[in-house]
Amino acid sequence: MSETFSPTMPLGLVEALHNARRIAVLTGAGISAESGLPTFRDPMTGLWASYRPEELATPQAFRRNPRLVWEWYAKRREMAAQVAPNAAHLALVEIERHVPAFTLITQNVDGLHQRAGSHNVVELHGNIARTKCFDEDVVLDSWEGTGEVPPRCPRCGGMLRPDVVWFGEQLPEQAFQTAIEAAANCDLFFSIGTSGIVEPAASLTQLARHMGATIVIINLEVARLVEGKLYHLNGPAGKILPALVRAAWPQ
Repeated sequence: MSETFSPTMPLGLVEALHNARRIAVLTGAGISAESGLPTFRDPMTGLWASYRPEELATPQAFRRNPRLVWEWYAKRREMAAQVAPNAAHLALVEIERHVPAFTLITQNVDGLHQRAGSHNVVELHGNIARTKCFDEDVVLDSWEGTGEVPPRCPRCGGMLRPDVVWFGEQLPEQAFQTAIEAAANCDLFFSIGTSGIVEPAASLTQLARHMGATIVIINLEVARLVEGKLYHLNGPAGKILPALVRAAWPQ
């Protein structure tokens, strides 16, 4: 447990959560890290220790060495499959159960929110478990295994790639529009385990605040702060969120 974490939740925040009718949540790599999943920029080990994500997660890298990129993502997919949702993921499921309108916007590609039981999940950066055609940008459920790496699209013969957003690519238009609408119309907005500096997702917090929502930032990197309708909670989301849920909806 973080030394700066306190299980005592600010009364104003507890009341805001209990009374909220429309909640939007933005999550980043920090929430998955609590499940033991390395963040995107954490150094990998073994064969992959010498590779930087920024050098592999681009369309240019895939064109240059598609086998290398495919196998790197295959390793990350394997790592994601080996971890389980943590208490923070489960607490968000509980919050969704209590409010009429709940939108979970995630920058993560690991699918842990869905595995935890969250329903209304907006994936800004795609999902590492899905595969699509590099040429046609069409997601595929299956393809014929020929041993070729990467495999080939059964529709056009093009190379297959993970359905994630690479550096230099645009966010899925519909997903980001849904995120904007949720941030603009919520009365409570959570930013959890994200640096808050990666655009355009970072602008969602500012949009929600501009529209009058109560803002809750949960991160190991922020100093604890309570200031009007702005709450900075320093500590692990897996400790803070369950405590907040228990305070808002005592059993």
